[in-house]
Amino acid sequence: MTYLSPAKINLFLHITSKRDDGYHNLQTIFQLLDFYDEINFNLRDDGKINRTSGNEDIPLANDLMIKSAKKLQQFSSTNFGVDIAIIKKIPTGGGLGGGSSNAATTLIALNHLWGLDLTKKQLAAIGRDIGADVPVFIEGQSSWAEGIGEILYPVNLLKYFYLVVSINKHISTQEIFSHKALTMTPVQRKMSDFSLVSNPHNDCLNAAIDLESEIIEALRHLDSTQNHIDIARMTGSGSCVFVAFENENDALIAKKELPSKWFGFIAQSINKSPLHNWDVAKR
Repeated sequence: MTYLSPAKINLFLHITSKRDDGYHNLQTIFQLLDFYDEINFNLRDDGKINRTSGNEDIPLANDLMIKSAKKLQQFSSTNFGVDIAIIKKIPTGGGLGGGSSNAATTLIALNHLWGLDLTKKQLAAIGRDIGADVPVFIEGQSSWAEGIGEILYPVNLLKYFYLVVSINKHISTQEIFSHKALTMTPVQRKMSDFSLVSNPHNDCLNAAIDLESEIIEALRHLDSTQNHIDIARMTGSGSCVFVAFENENDALIAKKELPSKWFGFIAQSINKSPLHNWDVAKR
């Protein structure tokens, strides 16, 4: 079976407080995109979990697909295993949620392939131990999120075309959240307030810029493009940035004007991912 594993962007990201467990409470909107990794799963009956191709730059012990498969195997006590191959398109370490999306896709696919019949709630609980962004991909809907990102309220957002740009630099999420330049927004907003926020910001931005100053250059470049909507923003803890367009052709023109040192792609926003309906998730 081959599944599509979508990317996400954060339309804003407010850090509201630090928790006793070391995590941070936040408010954000996860916007899913029609830009996907492709993951293939082949059943094994010997219990072995293998990565057969893709993600070669990620040590096997750190690969969230493999972590997810092993956690699900342990949780369910199944005797089955799997061979996993991935065609990676989502830039890693850029705040696009690729690793978390791959983890969620693995849990959903193996739940079906291994015949476990676990619920979304059960898979989300397993996924939350792997990464705070995993639950939103298991739910498969663009969402307003609170807590550490696991308290989700599905939202229907306007369909825009996004030009997403990677400066080809990896930023550690852990380093961002322990950085002295991390800002906080202690006043929590209600979901209904979001439409009133004309300039939603990302509390991780200053810390990310301190680590990779090229982010400023990328934001300024996107702000200089023609016919875009609002301002350019950074997603997650960085380092990818994005800007929205109503018209796909305007987005394509802006992409052609990107400096060659950066990688960019055009993706349309989606309110539900292929993983939302498990019956039709596989290709």
